[in-house]
Amino acid sequence: MQGFNGFPSGKVKSVKVPVTFFSDLLPIVDHLAELKVTIYCIWALQQQESKYRYVRFSDIVADEIFMAGLSSKIAERKAILQDALERAVVRGTLFHVTVHLPNTQDEIYFMNTPDGRIALDALEKGSWVPGDAERPVQMITERPTIFALYEQNIGNITPLISDQLRDAEQEYPEGWIKDAIQIAVDQNKRSWSYVRAILDRWMREGKGKNGFSR
Repeated sequence: MQGFNGFPSGKVKSVKVPVTFFSDLLPIVDHLAELKVTIYCIWALQQQESKYRYVRFSDIVADEIFMAGLSSKIAERKAILQDALERAVVRGTLFHVTVHLPNTQDEIYFMNTPDGRIALDALEKGSWVPGDAERPVQMITERPTIFALYEQNIGNITPLISDQLRDAEQEYPEGWIKDAIQIAVDQNKRSWSYVRAILDRWMREGKGKNGFSR
């Protein structure tokens, strides 16, 4: 079982969850993946800024951290996601629409809320189309700064790297990881092992006393 280090102190951005989720929906959801997907959609919709908000199947698949939580076997994840979404649709939590656009199509999901029903109605009436083939509406993905820094400067985040980054956040003083990543970039040694070596050396000898003075 993978452990959890607890919620951080200080001001943390929150997600609004309707009371009816706990009173009416949670007691009747009997499938773990369906529950995970439902909570994910509640979060994902609140990361958007558009008038009509929805979640694309492709956006969820692209979220490697979330997908890794559905199964340890990569080959099974997409099928588990599809099944979980279908369960949520059958239950009435989500609405599913296939939108055909020039040269492509989108599988999109609306939450069964007043805003979701308004969006679905607008789509069915043809008064709104979710993006277009060239510039589809994208979900705004919020990730901790450490993940953004890693992706921008080192490379893609795998489930293993994700765990190591979270551990590093707890192990090293605030700001050290950012500085160590910048040194790795300056030295053109873009790997987590190099960043970790810098951090370990700072812990042993003191930051700035070993040639890594940033």
